[in-house]
Amino acid sequence: MQQRMRLFVGIIAIGLSAASWADSDRPAHAKGEPAETLQQAVTNLGEYSEKLQALLDKEELGAMELHEVHMLTYTLENALHKIQADLEQTAEVLEEVHIASETNKPEVVREKGQVFVETTSTLLN
Repeated sequence: MQQRMRLFVGIIAIGLSAASWADSDRPAHAKGEPAETLQQAVTNLGEYSEKLQALLDKEELGAMELHEVHMLTYTLENALHKIQADLEQTAEVLEEVHIASETNKPEVVREKGQVFVETTSTLLN
């Protein structure tokens, strides 16, 4: 569980630095794999992180490996952008749960709490 929490916190930290990716002077070379759902983003993050690790484990990073890394980053960026957007929404949902618990609104707690649990379980599983 600690490992998953570290991964979760790491994802948040990386996602919050997304502004650095928004440099409009950079040309767009590729689009990468889409991340239209949170599950797709988490899956892509895992798969493409493993691909990146395999490249990093090589003794040398030549032109071919650097190109592969370059192409992988598009999919990883898409995944992180989706995760960041969903985490922002999830934080808002959690705040609704928090306020509803303070103001004695059990139906809101139940409804919004379930949304929170479902979203975070996608990240943690």
